[in-house]
Amino acid sequence: MSDSDLMQLYSRRILALASDIPHLGKIEAPTGSAHKRSPQCGSSVTAHVAMRDGRIADFGQEVRACALGQASAGVLGQTALGRSRDEIARARDQLQAMLKQDGPVPDAPFEALEALLPAREFPNRHASILLAWEALLGAIDASPA
Repeated sequence: MSDSDLMQLYSRRILALASDIPHLGKIEAPTGSAHKRSPQCGSSVTAHVAMRDGRIADFGQEVRACALGQASAGVLGQTALGRSRDEIARARDQLQAMLKQDGPVPDAPFEALEALLPAREFPNRHASILLAWEALLGAIDASPA
């Protein structure tokens, strides 16, 4: 990877998302938590969630990832509250298709994931980008129904 490729990949928009991740940290009374780690790069995310009536009532995340993983977690932090498991899973699936199959940008309200389009060309970064989404889904699944 050349320096110019890295500069393009870590654009100002990605770095802005990475530097302002909403809902960092633990929450007071989680109904479920999950930890996910990427063996490829060592990034890790722990998600904590409080579910109420099938929707995310409270959310926290501990993110230790590259700027791309942090940017993805930033978008998730901006959009997670009030969402159902199905909405989060659909956004994760659309993000994965955008990265790996040249699919379209995820639907609203997840369209800010468009900032990660340059990462299509770097498959070794895809796991880190998906990590926060996988951790949140794991936390939801760990919550009592």
